[in-house]
Amino acid sequence: MRTHALATVGIAVLLATTACSVSSKDDTGPAGTPSHQGVTTGASAAPRIRDVVLVTHDSWNLPKKLVAQWEQQTGYHLVVRASGDAGKLTNKLVLTQGNPDGDVSFGVDNTFATRALKAGVFAPYTPADLPAGVSGYDVAGDGGAHLTPVDHSGVCVNVDTTWFAAHHLPAPQSLDDLVKPAYKNLFVTPGATTSSPGMAFLLATIAQYGASTGSGDGWEGYWSKLMANGAEITDGWDQAYEVEFTQGGGNGKRPIVLSYDSDPAFTVKNGQTSTKALLDTCFSEIEYAGVLTGATNVPGAEAFVNWLLSPQVQAKLPDSMYVFPVVTGTPLPPAWAKFAVPSSQPLTVSPAQIDAHREEWLQQWSDVTSR
Repeated sequence: MRTHALATVGIAVLLATTACSVSSKDDTGPAGTPSHQGVTTGASAAPRIRDVVLVTHDSWNLPKKLVAQWEQQTGYHLVVRASGDAGKLTNKLVLTQGNPDGDVSFGVDNTFATRALKAGVFAPYTPADLPAGVSGYDVAGDGGAHLTPVDHSGVCVNVDTTWFAAHHLPAPQSLDDLVKPAYKNLFVTPGATTSSPGMAFLLATIAQYGASTGSGDGWEGYWSKLMANGAEITDGWDQAYEVEFTQGGGNGKRPIVLSYDSDPAFTVKNGQTSTKALLDTCFSEIEYAGVLTGATNVPGAEAFVNWLLSPQVQAKLPDSMYVFPVVTGTPLPPAWAKFAVPSSQPLTVSPAQIDAHREEWLQQWSDVTSR
């Protein structure tokens, strides 16, 4: 059902990669030429094809027809090199800084952006005539000078409303509710060290409960209570939603799951959704694109970044990658307009704080959840 940047932040090293991707409903799959399939190089046709190499995560997915139109209009040819999840992608970009594996990158998110910027991964570039709304998602401190926002989504606790109705139990409404006895053994979430949604949920709890003072309070205290109340941790989003969630693959036993604010649009049947996103629990994820330092085809890379903000691409993001567009006024699919509601006040942790404490927090989270 969905494609989204997933997994991974390691403690000492970035760890596993898990992608919860599925094909777009209106297309035949990710567009662009995968690098392992080789590259088309123009032959004698005009205009001459020039390769633009995109380094991205495994969840990259835009309609082939849309990419083909861009290639025809510009004369460029898109080559896609996918590198796991957002965390693994960032790690690769840092390790190849100055000698990149491509010209442009899409998929570094706000939990990793400062790491890439500090390493000098991205060259200065800001699209001209920036559409309305885009700059509102800039990385703090960068101001759009290197990274251009493309999409956003909310990682939120979701509940199976039909399950709770059938069991005559009020559905939880908040993070506080998840540690109450009424919801014991009902919640499943991907882990923070093996999944980017899991990392986002950890950050949401840090934003909500703050640092521990050593008295069993703060976010560590919350996680202790959550684990004591039977929370289940999986490696990735796929297992949490598709296997363990009661509205997932069909055999799940847990009616509360950590997933996305757009999920209610994907559980619509007969005009009604069977799930609900708890909008007070959401952490906002933003994905960026940028020209890579040392890129071979800089004009092509800049053209690609510009294209990601075009009305055509922005309108396809919900159905293709299951994220919200950043350009103000972009029309949403009917189901999204009715059932996919982003949080108006998502929980936030500044990129600078994440950069300063990422490894420390992950180590503490591992300690708390493994007791």
